[in-house]
Amino acid sequence: MDLAFIIQLLSGAAGGTAAGALLKNLSLGALGNALAGVVGGGVGGKILGGLLGVAAAKAGGGSLDFPTLLASIVSGGVGGGALTAVIGMIKQMMAK
Repeated sequence: MDLAFIIQLLSGAAGGTAAGALLKNLSLGALGNALAGVVGGGVGGKILGGLLGVAAAKAGGGSLDFPTLLASIVSGGVGGGALTAVIGMIKQMMAK
């Protein structure tokens, strides 16, 4: 497991927790927000990371420079927050 992926998972957990705190009606609870964030950070990190250049940076030598680190943090956080919000919306619609 490479360092960029671990950073994406941790950023995803932070993004999921932040999304749950900001969108209280979509919150899954503290543990649910963090778990959904980790999954979203991993998946979203791979998708958005490819768009933001993480894969290109790894192919170029594998070093984790500042732009690669920033792209990993952003892609993981956005992916984690987005998946937490989507799961929260689905949970809310199913409760009706």
